[in-house]
Amino acid sequence: MLGWRSKEGGRARTPRGRRAYAIGDVHGRLDLLDQLLLQIEQDIDRRPTRKAALIFLGDLIDRGADSRGVIERLRNYRHSTLKPYFLAGNHEEVLLRLLQGERGILTSWLKYGGAQCLASYGLDVGQLDIRNEHATLSAIRGIIPNSHVEFISGFGDTLRFGDYLFVHAGIRPGIDLELQSQSDLRWIRSPFLEDKSDHGMIVVHGHTISNDVEVEHNRIGIDTGAYRTGRLSALAVEGEDRWFLDTAAAADQG
Repeated sequence: MLGWRSKEGGRARTPRGRRAYAIGDVHGRLDLLDQLLLQIEQDIDRRPTRKAALIFLGDLIDRGADSRGVIERLRNYRHSTLKPYFLAGNHEEVLLRLLQGERGILTSWLKYGGAQCLASYGLDVGQLDIRNEHATLSAIRGIIPNSHVEFISGFGDTLRFGDYLFVHAGIRPGIDLELQSQSDLRWIRSPFLEDKSDHGMIVVHGHTISNDVEVEHNRIGIDTGAYRTGRLSALAVEGEDRWFLDTAAAADQG
């Protein structure tokens, strides 16, 4: 990745005096999101900072029980220190494509978490004739508030923060950031996960579930499968320091 190298021989660092928190794939788990937001707020109380970025890596919706609650919580979230940034995941992408009337992807979306998403908005998929795709898409458009659609539509694809690049899925190795395809940023697994080359930045991503946070020399994966494991994880970075927060650790301490 051209022009991305940090200081020779040095560790990755944030912009001077800046802190960021990044949260992995929430997938409709409002309960875990509330727990992790509280942990982050308490972390700020313990380690005061004037301002900090709060970065969501996408896939806020689907799979878990309360996609609607997650979107409503975050579109209204305010904190005097934290400035939220939202990146789009593949699940947000598919929902927006459906709302725009795209055919042929409905059944797959319902299978991979869309049914739970619709249930959180009060729409029972079992009462729909999904063979009638036109009617089903109309029902979906009718049940999701415009305020939620507008919120999700405003999500970005990447955020650069010093020597870190935040993105939902990853990057195509060897391709400059400005030339990355949106599809790769939201969907890629291989070859990104297997690549060991220096990207010039540490890529912080979700999308691919791991049993624990994955820390490699060129990437950090923080999707710990919240919707099925009960563990929602966050990375904090400031200067050359990094630390982690997660809901499982809080439960153990409790």
